[in-house]
Amino acid sequence: MNVRRGAPEVDAIVVGSGPNGLAAAVTLARAGLSVRVYERSEQVGGGAATAELTLPGYLHDVCSAVHPMALASEFFRRFGLSDRIDLVVPEVSYGHPLPGGAAGLAYRSLARTVDELGRDGPAWRRLFAPLVDHADQVAEFTGGQLLRIPRHPATALRFGLRTLEQGSPLWNWRFDGAAAPALLTGVSAHTIRALPSLATAGAGLTLATHAHAGGWPIPVGGSGAIVTAMVDDLLAHGGEIVTGTEVRRLSDLPPARVVLLDVTPRALLRLADGDLPPAYARALGRFRYGNGVAKVDFALSGPVPWAAAGLHAAGTVHVGGTRAQIRRAENTVARGRHAEEPYVLVSQPSGSDPSRAPAGRHTLWAYTHVPRGSTVDQTEAIIGQIERYAPGFRDTILATASRTAQDVQAHNPNYVGGDISAGEVSIRQLLARPVLSADPWRTPLNGVYLCSSSTPPGPGVHGMAGWHAALSALRHDLGVRHAPDLSPA
Repeated sequence: MNVRRGAPEVDAIVVGSGPNGLAAAVTLARAGLSVRVYERSEQVGGGAATAELTLPGYLHDVCSAVHPMALASEFFRRFGLSDRIDLVVPEVSYGHPLPGGAAGLAYRSLARTVDELGRDGPAWRRLFAPLVDHADQVAEFTGGQLLRIPRHPATALRFGLRTLEQGSPLWNWRFDGAAAPALLTGVSAHTIRALPSLATAGAGLTLATHAHAGGWPIPVGGSGAIVTAMVDDLLAHGGEIVTGTEVRRLSDLPPARVVLLDVTPRALLRLADGDLPPAYARALGRFRYGNGVAKVDFALSGPVPWAAAGLHAAGTVHVGGTRAQIRRAENTVARGRHAEEPYVLVSQPSGSDPSRAPAGRHTLWAYTHVPRGSTVDQTEAIIGQIERYAPGFRDTILATASRTAQDVQAHNPNYVGGDISAGEVSIRQLLARPVLSADPWRTPLNGVYLCSSSTPPGPGVHGMAGWHAALSALRHDLGVRHAPDLSPA
């Protein structure tokens, strides 16, 4: 297929307006190209959107709420995101309630975290200090294609050795207490995979490093503020966005010099309509999707009554008990069953951003992991698990809005079966995402690029996949060798 058929109506077309699609569009527009974005929904933003889901005046994040990569992402640093929107960075990046009313707290300050971890504090320092001291190098290493020689081999080696430790049966050897291993397991479980594994360990170490290096910011006004900043920049540089338009085949698009797709491999196969080379099509067909999430949003009459007081300052709380309990819950999901006492990710953004709810009231964001394609409403399971560590939580609930894994896919087709990672996060699929290539964003179709979370560096609101895809398109098809200036100035 040749996307250049006929005289180009526009230089670049981007299909999908999630953070990666918008990052690609912004990068291309900043390079002086005419850019048009097509979005199937009436609302832009994909997984980074904010809406009233429960009651009037209560603003909920539709998918992502807290953004560990917002300050670490090279794209967002170049874009100057922190200069464009207000980001609140909680003192406690994430917390972890434990049986008996105790809790582990991961502060932005590594030193304070170490002090409060008691006898496991020195082990935590030895694990993270070399990574936190070189957090920018960790972000560079983990923020692109892993199939390349790292620019900072010493940091890559430190990171790799720690990943081998925490991704193997040796993951407990350095810890004596309960809080430190639970903290690390809670952050590693974001990957929705069996524990322990190399992929979960790598993700957990990355997120925990950024928790201490810069913190996990919460956008004032909701995740939609990130999207608004990107849309404003795109429009200011001549781009256009067409909403409410589903692209069914690439051949339906108007002529363009390049097309960038913020879609999964499954959608690329459909869009290409048989034009892909057989070997590449087979590789896309082998791409695996992971298990899903079921999400519940709450309107609350007051803050969550955590038994452990320190959790009130945490931007994110990982609910699930000890390392062994979380492992059991996540491995149950990996075997295709629902966990009786699930691991639950919780955030109360109204604690940092009062604009999210009426005065004195709060919003709560929570999701748990479920087998892919699940149709089971997890409202009661999530309430029950939070209630274990916050007695009286049920009495604060004014309204709820629930989505099963199937509902999550219906809202965003990139989340196949409820898989918000747009593809299983395994070592194989971090190296071959979606194919084994030095430039995985570039497809065999002339001028067509993939820029979703199904490409490196994978899931998260960081814009890096879109930025890498746009740079590849600029190099190969548009004759631009240098990355454009993305700064607000």
